[in-house]
Amino acid sequence: MFNLFKKKDFTVSAAADGELLPLTEVKDEVFSTKMLGDGFAIKPTDGKIYAPIAGKITTVFPTKHAIGITAKNNLEILVHLGIDTVELKGEPFNVFVQEGDSVKQGAPLAEMDTAAITGENYDDTVIIVYTNMDIIDSVSPISPGKVEHGQEIQTIKFKS
Repeated sequence: MFNLFKKKDFTVSAAADGELLPLTEVKDEVFSTKMLGDGFAIKPTDGKIYAPIAGKITTVFPTKHAIGITAKNNLEILVHLGIDTVELKGEPFNVFVQEGDSVKQGAPLAEMDTAAITGENYDDTVIIVYTNMDIIDSVSPISPGKVEHGQEIQTIKFKS
């Protein structure tokens, strides 16, 4: 029988311009071992960060280094700006959204001062993680290389 409520495949786009990397190459075990969930990373060429999906902003960390978005299909995504950048106490970040806002895919989320981050010896890699893997059946492999924000990166298949 055809299920009218079956969730369709879902595409996640690049949150920044830069070099696309597999999550396993991120220099932080919490992300590289997929402890928080699957996803991908981008070594940014500039500090502009965009929404990888349409949805509602569910979290903006007080230190501005991470933003949570939940899509209508209940997929939860964490957009994490840099590694260990929580220690910078929000200084190099300018966030344009707040909890409760609705955003379209590709909408500006934040800007980060990549020179300030790397100048303090932190890694400025942007990490996209799916934090509720229990609803996901599979994620497509990524093709490392140059990407532009808004470019389709990964397809998610949901459990039926």
